[in-house]
Amino acid sequence: MAVSLDQISTPGRVAEPGEGISVDELRLASRNHAMPLEAMRDDLTPPGLHYVLTHYDMPAVDPGSWRLTLDGAVERPLDLDLAALRSLPSRTVRVTLECAGNGRTGLTPRPVSQPWLTGAVGTAEWTGVPLAGLLRDAGPSPAAVDVVFAGADHGFERGVEQDYQRGLPLAEALGDDVLLAYAMNGEPLPLQHGRPLRLVVPGWYGMAHVKWLRSVTVITHEFDGFQNAVAYRFRQSAEEPGEPVTRIEPRALLVPPGHPDFMTRERILRPGPVTLSGRAWSGWGPVVRVELSTDDGRTWADTELTGESHRWAWRGFSAPFEATPGRHVLRVRAHDATGRVQRQEPQWNRGGFANNADEPVTVHVLDA
Repeated sequence: MAVSLDQISTPGRVAEPGEGISVDELRLASRNHAMPLEAMRDDLTPPGLHYVLTHYDMPAVDPGSWRLTLDGAVERPLDLDLAALRSLPSRTVRVTLECAGNGRTGLTPRPVSQPWLTGAVGTAEWTGVPLAGLLRDAGPSPAAVDVVFAGADHGFERGVEQDYQRGLPLAEALGDDVLLAYAMNGEPLPLQHGRPLRLVVPGWYGMAHVKWLRSVTVITHEFDGFQNAVAYRFRQSAEEPGEPVTRIEPRALLVPPGHPDFMTRERILRPGPVTLSGRAWSGWGPVVRVELSTDDGRTWADTELTGESHRWAWRGFSAPFEATPGRHVLRVRAHDATGRVQRQEPQWNRGGFANNADEPVTVHVLDA
């Protein structure tokens, strides 16, 4: 579906000064959910705690009659049912998924959309068929440019009726770890995570990981569908076409220490030595360093990286903290192997995408 210039010129709305979160945004927040940050204690996120964003409705898909087509600019189109896919060689890849809008509510002025704080993330082991093998079996045309993935979820967005569709450059689609996944953490995909089949594109923000996948189409031009050409673009103004949102920027988050205040979620600790821990990840390269500040970013010290390193999944880190009575603001920031460093201040854009600014954690240490 081609996108008009009028649609490009009307990206998502930005809240007016002082405008609170609307009922529409709360309705989105009640359908979608973030991962509780204490779930980062575990290497893998259970499906029910992993973040979920569903653009439209979860479709009713019968796995028994479901089929996947791979067609378009290919020599040998494919038509497969779930049993045929499961009979093919498979692999399992540990992947951290993060929504491109994670941290959106930390921006000023606030982009009006799903009001994510920082929990739109999760890590799972995805099992499925490597897409590259199927593409090679189908034989893409020498003129192939993009691969378009269509889900069974259907709806309207800014006046455009559409199936949820995303395009990937052919070179990205041929990546060794890109999967057509039918299992999550060793179990069949839950409905909210795309049953019976979803795309997994390690390193890319969640909008690329099309759920309820029903077709893969190779095309000889750059995909100009809504989710590529309009929705997921970095823009400073409504008039510019913007740059595409792609890979996950480096981020570290602390497992919340101590115990929370019910309303504010600020942390309360007793004095004494505490081990702080958390997770860090990047879609550009492995995390090689995580720093901690216990004085609101004035000074920083390296933490210790913990656990195994997985190319596409978060890495644990820990550091000692001497909790002395009073108020402390903790911050962490990640460095990856490409030299990218997590920001300390947000970088604003109209969609509220890729805000990887570090998240301060306020702790109150009791006198005794």
